[in-house]
Amino acid sequence: MEENEDVPKDFIKLKSEKLSVDEVSELVVSPYCGAVSLFIGTTRNNFEGKKVIHLEYEAYTSMAETEIKKICRDVRQKWPSVKHIAVHHRLGVVPITEASVIIAVSSPHRAESLEAVTYCINTLKASVPIWKKEIYEDEYSWKENKECFWANSEK
Repeated sequence: MEENEDVPKDFIKLKSEKLSVDEVSELVVSPYCGAVSLFIGTTRNNFEGKKVIHLEYEAYTSMAETEIKKICRDVRQKWPSVKHIAVHHRLGVVPITEASVIIAVSSPHRAESLEAVTYCINTLKASVPIWKKEIYEDEYSWKENKECFWANSEK
């Protein structure tokens, strides 16, 4: 396989169906890379002593996709050896233990892919217009990410 046959690609998807770790990780595999790093954010059953029933996500989809593309561009500037990046985020209801977000990055060596995955999730939570609603047994709460720049600017 020639190097130009495996050009760097970004795979971005916002969808209401269940996310697949296998699908996302397979998207970024490359014969030129010895590392694939993954982040999987799942729904937990509790928050600050409250029982969580499920999460619900809403997004400004076109803007969210644009912001994720910017994150991918930033990753490639910071870590030029990164080959492929996949960011899949679930919308709608996400039951306990299921994935809300899966991020995968491939690179020749592990350090770059691990650093890039960390950067991706932290930046996504800070800048991408995706909103999370936690549904508890007897109430609900819209959650803001502590990393979110627009939520912290007024405090």
